[in-house]
Amino acid sequence: MADVTRRMLDLLAALQTGRTFGGAELARRLSVSPRTLRRDVERLREYGYPVETRTGPDGHYRLRPGTAVPPLIFDDDEAVATLVGLALARADGAGAGTGAGADAAEGGGGDGDAGGGTSIAAAADRAFGKLDHLLPTRLRPRAQAVRASLEAVPLPGPPVDAGVLAVVGAACARHERIGFVYTAADGAESARRVEPYRQVLMRRRWYLLGWDLDRADWRTFRLDRVREPVPAGALFVPRPLPAETAYAYLRAEMTTPRHRVVVTVEAPADRVADRFKYDEQAVVEPLGERRCRVVTRVDSFEWLVLVVGLLDADFVVDEPRAFADRCRATGERLKRAGRGG
Repeated sequence: MADVTRRMLDLLAALQTGRTFGGAELARRLSVSPRTLRRDVERLREYGYPVETRTGPDGHYRLRPGTAVPPLIFDDDEAVATLVGLALARADGAGAGTGAGADAAEGGGGDGDAGGGTSIAAAADRAFGKLDHLLPTRLRPRAQAVRASLEAVPLPGPPVDAGVLAVVGAACARHERIGFVYTAADGAESARRVEPYRQVLMRRRWYLLGWDLDRADWRTFRLDRVREPVPAGALFVPRPLPAETAYAYLRAEMTTPRHRVVVTVEAPADRVADRFKYDEQAVVEPLGERRCRVVTRVDSFEWLVLVVGLLDADFVVDEPRAFADRCRATGERLKRAGRGG
């Protein structure tokens, strides 16, 4: 951390204690000269912190009382990045629905906010409108302009209760066991006791990776299906993760039971790759300027039939036979529909 940044944070931490500091005392506390102290205090004022100063023999510095939440120390780029992040959070989970294919993890499939509280999208929407009031005065016009110009289209995905994420996140950090009610893919509810490790955002869904105490095995849970998470008060010694990262484990769990599909498409690889940009499993291999091969894994064939069928290009199914049969059946159904028109 740069010296000036460290000094500013130390100065702010001292002033936020609510004490009144003499200039000499505060300079000694921060190991700076009185001149440097005055310069740093001016910087805090530029950021919008109401630092009061009295000169003379009884001179002092203090942070004006009654400031519940002082302005955040953001530079221009950080303020813009925060607004963009909130805009994405508003969109991610604002729309309910399911993505392409079903999830292979234990919590796969389904929609809804199982937490019953405030969703991340709703909380982000409120924060998005309040952030400019917490920014330094000089940044507020730019932040307001950026906020007014941003519009994010709601993305499909079940909303997650912000309270669930907070409780589970705190338990992960403390290595504390939790209990919760979990709704499975078939709608059945069960009480679970888990050692929580990581919360992972993948394919527009939030998952918890944890050690299920009753099943004595690693499990992944859809967090939108978790209700009433309660810390158990019992700490645990973390086990080694079953993969290099929680994301790697989750991805392997979702990939293992999937069907491998290989399709040769009579279209340029870049155009085809653009249609598969949201499929983390898809690999598009150029076979020349006007042809490519797509290799992917899917839980079901329905969505893939639509994707390749809407490429506006001829294609051949190399494998498996079941996907070729599904394409043929879909084609016959579409032809019958066309005759009816």
